[in-house]
Order: sequence, then C-alpha cells, then structure tokens
Amino acid sequence: MAELENSKDLISVLWSGADILRSKMDANEYKDYLLGIVFYKYLSDSFLIKVYDLLYDEKPNSLKTALEAYKEALEDDENAEELKEQIQAECHYIIEPELTYTCFADAARNNTFHREQLQKAFNNIEQSDPLFADLFTDIDLYSNRLGTGDQKQSDTVASLIKEIDKADLLHSDSDVLGNAYEYLIGQFASETGKKAGEFYTPQAVSKILTKIAIAGQEIKKDLSVYDPCMGSGSLLYKCKKICKRTKLYQILWARTDDIYL
Repeated sequence: MAELENSKDLISVLWSGADILRSKMDANEYKDYLLGIVFYKYLSDSFLIKVYDLLYDEKPNSLKTALEAYKEALEDDENAEELKEQIQAECHYIIEPELTYTCFADAARNNTFHREQLQKAFNNIEQSDPLFADLFTDIDLYSNRLGTGDQKQSDTVASLIKEIDKADLLHSDSDVLGNAYEYLIGQFASETGKKAGEFYTPQAVSKILTKIAIAGQEIKKDLSVYDPCMGSGSLLYKCKKICKRTKLYQILWARTDDIYL
C-alpha cells in the first residue's frame, strides 16, 4: 500500500464513482466505465495542456484557461489548421472544444449533459489513429444497466463525470494511474467472488519475480525479457523501472509483440 499513497485521491474518487454504479451492475462491468472515463479525462486534460503550451510556450494555470485559449485560437482561420496539424503530430488525436472533458464536467454540473456527447468523443479518439482503435469498446453508454431511457442513462454518466472530475491526473507522479488501475482490479475481482490473482499479478509478487529474473543484469545493455503470459504488461514495466539502460520505446514494442523488452 505504500506505493499507492500518491494515488490515494484518485482511488478515493474512483471508489466514489463505483458507489454510483454499484447497485446497477456487478464490479466486473462498472470497472470498464470508471477506468474508461478516467482515461478519457487524462487524454482530454493532456490535450488542453499541450495546446496551451504550443500557443504560449508555458503551462496554463487551469484547464478552463487552456480551453478558452484553444477556442480563441480556432477562431483564427489563418492559423487554426496549422495548430490542428501541430496537435495531431504531438498527440495523435484532436478533441474539439465542446468534446473536452472540461466541457462535459461543466455540462454535468449544469444538468445539460447528454451521453451522445461522450459517445461522439470516444468515437473521434478511436478513429483518429490506429493506436486508439477500439479503445473504448467495453463502455456501453446505451446500456439499460445505466438506467431506463435516455435521460436516466445520461444522468448516471453525468454523475460519474462529476465525480471523476475531482481527480487531478496531471499533477501526480507518472505511476498514479497504473497503481490505481491495479488496486481497483484487485478490489473488483474480490467483489465478484473471484481470486484477484486470476486477473492480475499483485504488485508485491511481480516485484519479486522481476528482481529474480534480472538479478545481476540491471545495467546490461539491450536486455531482452520474455513474458509468455503477458496481460497488462505490468511485469515488463517493472523491468523498465529496474533496468537502468532500457528505453521506453522498447517497452511499447514489447507490449505489441509479446517478446522483447
């Protein structure tokens, strides 16, 4: 649990979000909604920060400030397309101002949010680059489990958006999202009456396995690691932390090919 201290706020927010869905579906289902919406918030917030940085070469003091700057920049017909091309090159996706998480959160607080907006946002991300294909496939915003009819389903999703908006994903250390994911997967597995080990390798175990596997090779150049049972890739990521001369692109390759770190 020591590793999760920096993730506490996000975990608390996710758990409150789980309370919204707990009576509507089982844990193995609502984890997809929670983690999917969290990831979209991360993509949206990162996008606005990048846009502001491209415009002013500095970080904004708030996401709303970044959003307003983005809207203003798009009104400049001469430079709008160039800005979009820059953003696409940097982020591999484009989010229109009205589809940012910041806008969704405002709409949710004002009771004007409709689930179709989020579905459109998901579709746009998935279609923007092969990297994001089927990224949000597991999230059914039209499921009757969210409520009966459009309004109740939209209200449920709006409640999740408001709750998750309380989490600051951009001013935490880089492992917060991953640690929270592993923690919640363990909790969800327990709730559904299954052993958590069937879904992921607990962090303490994966740490020991990683240290044993690469003992004495921490500074070896071009180290390769094979994980025949790779699921989320957490063991490979732990190898990256321990190996002093392993680069991030090698991890991404490993997750694609299941062979090398």
